[in-house]
Amino acid sequence: MEESKNFIEQLVEKNLEEGKNGKKVQTRFPPEPNGYLHIGHAKAIAIDFGIAKKYNGVCNLRFDDTNPIKEDTEYMDAIKRDIEWLGFHWGNVFYASDYFQQLWDFAEELIRRGRAYVDEQSAETIAEQKGTPTQPGIESPYRNRPAEESLELFRKMNSGTVQPGTMVLRAKIDMANPNMHFRDPIIYRVLNIPHIRTGNKWNAYPMYDFAHGESDYFEGVTHSLCTLEFVVHRPLYDLFVDWLKEVRGEADNMDDNRPRQTEFNKLNLSYTLMSKRNLLTLVKEGLVSGWDDPRMPTICGFRRRGYSPESILNFIDKIGYTTYDALNEFELLESSVRDDLNTRATRVSAVLDPVKLIITNYPEGQTEEMTAINNPEDENSATHTIEFSRELWIERDDFMEDAPKKFLRLGPGKEVRLKNAYIIKCPEENFCKKDAEGNIIEIYAEYDPESRSGSAGADRKIKGKTLHWVSCAHAQKAEVRLYDRLWKVENPRDEMARIIKEQNCEPLEAMKQMINPDSLNVVSCYIEKYASTLKPLHYLQFIRMGYFNVDPDSTAEHPVFNRTATLKDTWAKVNK
Repeated sequence: MEESKNFIEQLVEKNLEEGKNGKKVQTRFPPEPNGYLHIGHAKAIAIDFGIAKKYNGVCNLRFDDTNPIKEDTEYMDAIKRDIEWLGFHWGNVFYASDYFQQLWDFAEELIRRGRAYVDEQSAETIAEQKGTPTQPGIESPYRNRPAEESLELFRKMNSGTVQPGTMVLRAKIDMANPNMHFRDPIIYRVLNIPHIRTGNKWNAYPMYDFAHGESDYFEGVTHSLCTLEFVVHRPLYDLFVDWLKEVRGEADNMDDNRPRQTEFNKLNLSYTLMSKRNLLTLVKEGLVSGWDDPRMPTICGFRRRGYSPESILNFIDKIGYTTYDALNEFELLESSVRDDLNTRATRVSAVLDPVKLIITNYPEGQTEEMTAINNPEDENSATHTIEFSRELWIERDDFMEDAPKKFLRLGPGKEVRLKNAYIIKCPEENFCKKDAEGNIIEIYAEYDPESRSGSAGADRKIKGKTLHWVSCAHAQKAEVRLYDRLWKVENPRDEMARIIKEQNCEPLEAMKQMINPDSLNVVSCYIEKYASTLKPLHYLQFIRMGYFNVDPDSTAEHPVFNRTATLKDTWAKVNK
């Protein structure tokens, strides 16, 4: 069967067949280091690095550090960690600031050629003069100032003596163009802020639209892959590259040896808010514990929650790349996580809502070691041991005092199998002990000594289910963090906009109204000791309970586990 190719792969192959860019493929992943990457970035990472790998090219990492107000080396380090965790490796690390001098020289040449001018109007006035998509804009009174004057003022913009907002450099294009981005866009602004890499050398900085295409060109990028909001920016991207090629005397073949911008749909996920600005607000206001809070849609948040990189990439592969936006269901992501973790998660026993089970005919003081398979989906799986004794912890809802016939767990007169151990039966009478409030505190049962798992008697058929358990004398007490979706609305971005408009409130107040109060519940549990020896981020399945992992906060004395996902999709049922 022929491999199905997405439209980007088809375009790359067409370019290769036509001999474009010397039959070379080079991509780049260009994040702005002003926050942590989220799962939406994972989709861009997958296509940027994936295309380069598939067509024997190279993908470079380029930090778009053109706005020193928000950027930090902390974010750069985190971005590198996230890319590597997803399984990708860059060819080189570049920075937009590597090209500040080249961009400055290019801007000066545009001024000399009458293609750029310094405008001294306010941002508000410039915006008003832009017009509308159906009405042409108004030319700036500074649009035709002499090139020598603009050049002098442009150099003054970088002196540190010009107040931000009082001067900008604009490209002179077409104030009547139906594409609003062509209406003399701002290409340089004054910030007077030191840069984390260039120090105090620059006080005026290039705008993204001006720096992006040129940086691609300087690096030899052949395919510049962006999300759909950049479709309207593409003509400007191409124009600046054309101008650059002219200035460099490389305009003989405008259609070759140039970066080609192609746009694909963003990853929009239900019950998820992915704006870096809003995520930063959540962190700063303490609504989450940090960028790696397992409820956050950040890559480091998903990592801490217990998602595997393979599960995220499989999800991205399922939804694919198109030229139209859609809202993807969070359930599909969780389904990918379950499918992947089922093949790799270590099975352990943990009791989250414990009640004591006493096996009355089991010898007091005796302990047996039962063999547990780490992963039954793996025929070569290793095993570990779990201790069995007279007193066990089981889940409270695995026992019912007035159990109907269809209740296949433990109850008066009912038989069940204890996983990796024995068949037990609850007596018809004197089957439990209660406290003064009527709560069951002990359950009684007898075991069949001939029914141990792995023995000849293990084949005896019973109607009851197999229950998990841990030994009271050997279990480790642990903290379990039960995570759920942070937002209680399907489309928090649109809902937040609605609340802000209707209530005339700040984004923070709107967020507080949308937060799911049950997004985190912390409970104590009993878990087999083996689980407390595993390293942070180890993938686990608590038998019958869900997928979990070892949190970085975990210690041998105080194990901490995060719920990654339930075994089945329970959210859809609850929210029907």
